[in-house]
Amino acid sequence: MRTPYLRARTPAEVWQCLDGLNARTMVFDVEPLVAFWDTDQATLHDGVAAVLDSLTGSGPDAVVFATNSTRTPSTMSTADWAHITYLASAGKPVRIAAYRNLPHPGAVIGDQVATDGVLAWRLGYTFVHYVPHLPYIPIGPRLMRQIGRPIRPLLFQRP
Repeated sequence: MRTPYLRARTPAEVWQCLDGLNARTMVFDVEPLVAFWDTDQATLHDGVAAVLDSLTGSGPDAVVFATNSTRTPSTMSTADWAHITYLASAGKPVRIAAYRNLPHPGAVIGDQVATDGVLAWRLGYTFVHYVPHLPYIPIGPRLMRQIGRPIRPLLFQRP
């Protein structure tokens, strides 16, 4: 079964996509939307806080920040309107136990079809594909982007 697919080139477009979904769970890939690759702890913390500030009032019951890297914020932001989780070394898309009890409907927001997109498909969530035009993308994410290209039409339907 193919799941919904939305494409966003800017953070503003990401928020526009999320506004129309009424998702009860939102799973954010950390790099590059929340914080760019190889940035410091303060940048990561500020990025998490900015995402949560942007979501205030939009109603998700759960917000998950997930990354396959080992980086974690020094302190975790909280919100009285949602359960907030941060998963480092998440093992996307293979490991899904941490997402099983989250409320539906949901959305995964990320830049990689092969990890974030496949996770969205496995969970039955909408995939908001964040595809920014960036001057620098590390070699790993660039290779993963190429791997994901042939996967997208197999798993996702355009609205």
